[in-house]
Amino acid sequence: MPLLHAMLNVVYLAMQLFTGAIGVYQIVMSLFGIWHKREPIRHDPAKRFAVIIAAHNEERVIGPLIDSLTAQEYPKALFDIHVIADNCTDHTADVARRHGAVVHIRTDHEKRGKGFAIEWMLERLWSSNVQYDAIVMFDADNLVAPDFLRIMNDKLIEGNKVIQGYLGVKNPFDTWVSVSMAISYWYSNRMWQNARQNLHLSSSLGGTGLCIDMALLKEMGWGATGLTEDLEFGVRCVERGIIPIWAHDAVVYDEKPTTLLASMRQRLRWMQGHFHCAKHHMVPLLMAGIRERNFVKFDAGVYLFQPARFLILFLTSLMLLLQISTPHTSLMSHVASFLPTDFWVAVNVFLYLQMPLALFLERVNWKAYVGLILLPFFLWTWGPVVFQAYFTKTNRRWAHTVHKRAIRLDELRSR
Repeated sequence: MPLLHAMLNVVYLAMQLFTGAIGVYQIVMSLFGIWHKREPIRHDPAKRFAVIIAAHNEERVIGPLIDSLTAQEYPKALFDIHVIADNCTDHTADVARRHGAVVHIRTDHEKRGKGFAIEWMLERLWSSNVQYDAIVMFDADNLVAPDFLRIMNDKLIEGNKVIQGYLGVKNPFDTWVSVSMAISYWYSNRMWQNARQNLHLSSSLGGTGLCIDMALLKEMGWGATGLTEDLEFGVRCVERGIIPIWAHDAVVYDEKPTTLLASMRQRLRWMQGHFHCAKHHMVPLLMAGIRERNFVKFDAGVYLFQPARFLILFLTSLMLLLQISTPHTSLMSHVASFLPTDFWVAVNVFLYLQMPLALFLERVNWKAYVGLILLPFFLWTWGPVVFQAYFTKTNRRWAHTVHKRAIRLDELRSR
């Protein structure tokens, strides 16, 4: 038993140090997300965009997305909408054509998934006679705010190469799962992404609402065909010294799963891709950050070190539970505590209070505050998702998320 107690001490102390460090790190970083002032649009339209939409059986939702794009406050001659009908067995291509998009039929049952579809589409664009200054990527279930391309035009003219737009949710109040996901995104947008933008650190790429300078893309190549193609590309940018920035006012609305099973399946795919990417890039980024005294690279490595920002909340909550239960458990009674219970109480309080603060700062509907009651239950589901993802991280098979809500942009504003 003494050997077992010694081993438990080492594991438990390591868990405390790791969890305490990332908890405090996130609290400090999030303070820089409080400030945001909407920037005026300074430049006239000049950049030409190729808008790319990778779609697999999305006939129900792709029409409203294309309509929101054709309604952009940007000259029609300066952007083209390209839809990849990727291994579709429904009427996605017909619906996209009817709404005014250029449709590209792709059939490849071996190389399945969004990353492969984008790579295929880029090759077609580069071999065409049309010259674009940048590409913008959207998922088929999205809706796009009217000033999105105007803002991206501004950012590109100012010299930025990779820009991530604001990730909103178009169906936040469908179920307790969708509102929990929405709260997670409102929090991430404000206290994670906006904070890092204010600190001039790298934005985390979200795979949709993403703008990339075409010259950079040709130089680097896409090369991101995993389950989280956005993360892969963003990490490669940081390694090259290119900082993806956050455009808080360029809004994209995304459909979120409404059932816990669908949500966990989607998050499992994210985490599998995250672990795969971390395996190849985490240590080099951390080492480069320390060696070069480059906080941008170090912070990107820290992000890869913890597989999900909401895992921080799960881990700190678990640590608090272990700390409280330790005196009552015979096996844990011999385990030493490096950090006191009061520390874990304070960390959890500060982390959870960031949620309502983010909602207040983002001026979201009052219904979201009701969702805070069930949010802890949702956050705890990250635990089994991450655990399963770690042991299945070699999986490279793309799992399609079914989208059903054909909401239009004008309906969204009226809510």
